[in-house]
Amino acid sequence: MEKIKRVLLKLSGEALMGEQDFGIDHDQLQRFSDEIRSLVNTGYELSIVIGGGNIFRGLSGTEKGYDRVKGDQMGMLATVINGMALANTLQNENISCRLFTAIKIEPFTEYYTKEKARDSLENGCVNIFTAGTGNPYFTTDSAAALRALETDSDVLLKGTRVDGVYSDDPEKNENARKYDKIDFEEVLNKKLNVMDMTAFAMCRDNKLPVIVFNINKKGNLLKVLSDVSMGTLVYSK
Repeated sequence: MEKIKRVLLKLSGEALMGEQDFGIDHDQLQRFSDEIRSLVNTGYELSIVIGGGNIFRGLSGTEKGYDRVKGDQMGMLATVINGMALANTLQNENISCRLFTAIKIEPFTEYYTKEKARDSLENGCVNIFTAGTGNPYFTTDSAAALRALETDSDVLLKGTRVDGVYSDDPEKNENARKYDKIDFEEVLNKKLNVMDMTAFAMCRDNKLPVIVFNINKKGNLLKVLSDVSMGTLVYSK
């Protein structure tokens, strides 16, 4: 990989729960704030797409009788709550940030445009993108791929609870093999789970590298950018 400067982080809503079963854990927000500060102070430009699964997940809602469109819209609002919480924590730590949403709900957040987002990065702000793509049937993985491309990010970081891409589920199969790096086509051929297929195709077709890593381990957000082997690099040949 060429030198990384501009980064987009996909942060799941579940990552904000900490040890809780639901909602937002303040200590976890504070840890992410500290790691974001370290990354920004090192000179990286950072955008974050945040999920909402710690509050409401649209697809799960349909299994309980919610209309799919309404369920996805509720999930979008959950991401806005998470984004507001993260932005507030960063601001309390004097970390410059801007909170954007893909739907118009001023004055809670600022409506997203790629021009404003790029200008924000160039002025040293952390971007927080919420409400996914603003459309039902699209995941926040797809939003992460889209925003990464729109902001000319060098890499998409996908934070998970495991330290990369494996040949099988490492939580179920102790013999699963971790890949230090793997190309997009091999991921498809081996039917490995990296992200949803819409997001995956966007990254592959636009040659946007993806690093899958363990977001729950303290310090990994910064470390994985200098030592990709701490996670798994998914790349185009």
